[in-house]
Amino acid sequence: MNIELLQLAGRDGDTAYNLGRTLEAIANCSADTDLLVFPETHLMGFVGGEQLANVAEPLDGPTLQAVQRAVRQRGVSVVIGLVESAAGVYHNTSVLITPDGIALQYRKTHLWPSERSDITPGDRLVTTLWKGVRVGLLICYDIELPETARALAQLGAELIIVTNGNMDPYGPVHRTAIMARAQENQLFTVMVNRVGQGDDGLVFAGGSAVITPLGQVLYEAGREEARHKVSLDFAQIRAARSDYHYLNDRRLWLQGEVAEHPDGRRELLIG
Repeated sequence: MNIELLQLAGRDGDTAYNLGRTLEAIANCSADTDLLVFPETHLMGFVGGEQLANVAEPLDGPTLQAVQRAVRQRGVSVVIGLVESAAGVYHNTSVLITPDGIALQYRKTHLWPSERSDITPGDRLVTTLWKGVRVGLLICYDIELPETARALAQLGAELIIVTNGNMDPYGPVHRTAIMARAQENQLFTVMVNRVGQGDDGLVFAGGSAVITPLGQVLYEAGREEARHKVSLDFAQIRAARSDYHYLNDRRLWLQGEVAEHPDGRRELLIG
């Protein structure tokens, strides 16, 4: 599987600009690319308060519709973040969009302190079967809590994709976390972060990375904008689990109702 990481500097509240860069990246991807991954809330940037009502969109809104058209035209898939408006509340959401439509929707379950007054957390951890691989999504702060990745692994995930908006001075925290989540679950992790400075003065830390099932760094970006393609060999998961298998050997299971769907989605409801 060939994945392109798009470590970009976005503009908070400027959906037109962010969408333009997204469509350009999709149009210019390599011919053999399967998936492009963008940062957390890339389409809208980080917004809050009164600005939310003017910027947030539903999943069938014009911005994601434009991304879906580009994906169908190019014949690739993307994971991208947005600020979602749904039933009168707002979610920090990432979606996996394929040429057939939205294959997976994940609402951030563990909110950073500054989000909690505006954003409603999701109630489930989600995976889907895509191109023969079970994929799970997480967002930024989620990866600092080991139970999130473990829950996805318990659902059978082989690849966890993290859309990230991590800022200084916490870059080293996410570098450690993404490596730990890969090693302790013996699966691939892909994290794509934002760079540059936000409207509120935050400086985003970059450091997008791909980690193997042995916890080894396959690729790591710096602090500037970057576009990089990696190829994942999922035989490495079998190799990592050949002598010992953490998921099989553990004696504690995470609790929660598992929901199976005919389209390949598998979810753990956490309330």
